[in-house]
Amino acid sequence: MIEALLATRSRWPLATRAAILGALTICAAGALLAVSGYLISRAAQQPQILTLGVAIVGVRFFGISRSLLRYYERLTSHDVAFRSLTDLRLRFFRRLVPLVPAGLPGVSNADLLSRFVADADRMQDLYLRAVLPVATAILAGAIAVLAAGLILPAAGAAMIAVLIAGAIVAPLLVRTVARRSGTRQASARASATAEMTTLVQAAPEIAVAGREEDWERRTADTGGRLARLMRRDAVASGLAAGLAEAVAAGAAVVMALVAIPAIGDGEIAGVVLAALVLLALASAEIFTPLGAAATSVDAVSDAAARLDAITSRPDPVPEPASPRPLPAAGPLRMSGVDFSYPGESEAILNHAELTVSPGEAVALVGRSGTGKSTIADLLTRFRDPDRGTVEFGGTDVRGLDSDELRKAVRLAPQDAHLFATSIRANLALAAPEAGDDELTEALRATGLGPWLDALPDGLDTHVGEAGAQVSGGQRQRIAAARLLASDARFLIFDEPTGHLDAENAKKVVAAAIAAARDGRGVVVITHDESLLGGFDRVVGIHDGRLTSGGTRAVERRQP
Repeated sequence: MIEALLATRSRWPLATRAAILGALTICAAGALLAVSGYLISRAAQQPQILTLGVAIVGVRFFGISRSLLRYYERLTSHDVAFRSLTDLRLRFFRRLVPLVPAGLPGVSNADLLSRFVADADRMQDLYLRAVLPVATAILAGAIAVLAAGLILPAAGAAMIAVLIAGAIVAPLLVRTVARRSGTRQASARASATAEMTTLVQAAPEIAVAGREEDWERRTADTGGRLARLMRRDAVASGLAAGLAEAVAAGAAVVMALVAIPAIGDGEIAGVVLAALVLLALASAEIFTPLGAAATSVDAVSDAAARLDAITSRPDPVPEPASPRPLPAAGPLRMSGVDFSYPGESEAILNHAELTVSPGEAVALVGRSGTGKSTIADLLTRFRDPDRGTVEFGGTDVRGLDSDELRKAVRLAPQDAHLFATSIRANLALAAPEAGDDELTEALRATGLGPWLDALPDGLDTHVGEAGAQVSGGQRQRIAAARLLASDARFLIFDEPTGHLDAENAKKVVAAAIAAARDGRGVVVITHDESLLGGFDRVVGIHDGRLTSGGTRAVERRQP
């Protein structure tokens, strides 16, 4: 939680303003009660109306200012909460981006979604329900003690005792009753999110398998556990609020016992008694939020810990401290590369050698699981080799800025993602400067011309979430067109024909080879050897080693 506070330190001035406004709001409420009590007591003596003028104006002033201050306090506190939430979300996302391509062992997609949404949302309570209530209570309490002490020193001492009692009792009760339910809530909420995400994504498979009732019971059990924990929190918060009011009532009695002897001794006037008693009663507004703050601190700490468990992971491809300029020309080369996945003793690549020159079309073939996609990840530096080097234009890619490298070496993965937006926006992801004619040409090159012409909205057609409104083959070809429309110097297509019939597969491969004829280096990863005609070179992979040659050489390496 401390790390989250430091990460949002740019919001501290705004948070300070919110705390001051909150303290002034509470003080205005307390002053309203105190002045009202004084006015009623003084009016009971039936003095000249003019002598009540100041008190009457005071009641009006504090009544109006309380409302205005409360409005601006809410506005400012929520502003700082949402701005800090934005900062933390961006920070989490920036750390997540370099981690995801290499995978996150032990973290499912649903769990990751829960952390990014539910846990990140919980972080808005960092200021709203944890930091600001405590800061406000300290400021308002100091002002209340000062005000009571100016009227009667003994009353100031009594106010200190009241505030200490309220600040200790309410949070202690909440923590005792809740018993760290925030931690269990975070776990239950993550489980519920994971199950609901799986249920939505796998609904057809669950229905086909006839497991609807099992999943209904499972989600109901998880939801029931979460509801019980939330009820416990609600009970704790209710008890804390009730106890705070009881402490305030007791404070009023204590204040009366302190003030009455002072009246008898002539230290204060009798009409001041009501003001002191009501001021003590108003102190409940100071320490009531501290009960909720106690549970919020636990919940925020747990959420921060879950987020930190992701963001604290080491970067699989550390960025260089002083990146070198991207070379203007040259090949893309792997030299003596060994690579194994974390936790696996057997290497998937052994002394792999591969060179792709500008203007060259290379086919990379091999069985599933032999390391073809791993090579694509290494060439785009989503992973680093255990030994050996990957070079771009003669420069080790570990010395280059990864973002700049990936602008020059682009990858269309076999499970390429389409965003829930238009075809144009999906293509513009890799080609932001390309015009409609260039985007249309790229689509036609992959065989999507007739389909595009038949669409009423053309490039403005929305493809749905993850491309749900288009077929698997269309989704694969849009991803290939996205790569073709880019201005990258090297293009890597990972299984671009996986969902296509023979005719359309040949069109996509022909478009990739045509890109090489325009001077770009092209690598097409495939297991379909019927598509190998037209490539400048065919490279086979077997037992972690790469073998260059024609189709026949590759066939000899394949068992």
